[in-house]
Amino acid sequence: MSKQIPRLEMDDLDPQLRETLQPRVDRLGYLGEFFKCTGHAPDVLRHFMEMTEALKKAVPEKITETVALTIAVKTGNDYERNQHERLSNKLGFGKDWISAVEKLDPENQALLSNSERIVQQYTLVAIDRNGNDCQIEFEQVLDVLEISEAIGVLMLIGRYMTHAIAVNTLNLVPPKPSIFEEET
Repeated sequence: MSKQIPRLEMDDLDPQLRETLQPRVDRLGYLGEFFKCTGHAPDVLRHFMEMTEALKKAVPEKITETVALTIAVKTGNDYERNQHERLSNKLGFGKDWISAVEKLDPENQALLSNSERIVQQYTLVAIDRNGNDCQIEFEQVLDVLEISEAIGVLMLIGRYMTHAIAVNTLNLVPPKPSIFEEET
């Protein structure tokens, strides 16, 4: 990249954005490079984070993690993959479940629930086809989730695709390694 975006630190951020990000920074122990870059558009990033928080309430955790990990692996967004591996592990889903999701082969993953397999299949089809001609797969999502949760899945896909495009364009380095790369 020929032009670098200056990295903002916590004190450089807009006060409202700083307030929005503080709980996450406290939990993680650092201000991620994604925030340091996207903090240059504070209102946009603040609303992005508010959307993220709203989606956490709208969609069950395992479905959210299924979508997040699927898109991270499919798009090569190691930044988000590593974060969501850690979160999924912290939530108690286990490394075997995380590995099963990351194979991107929902039909052959016994560790995934039926709803997780259907959501992953829809997610893969939706991003491969840019949302075109995937109504049959979305109807299957509607068969296993509440309507509000299925709409949440639609929005989750957009959220994680936005993150992947930003991270990949800016060539951001993951702040933490994959849980599968760490020594045991």
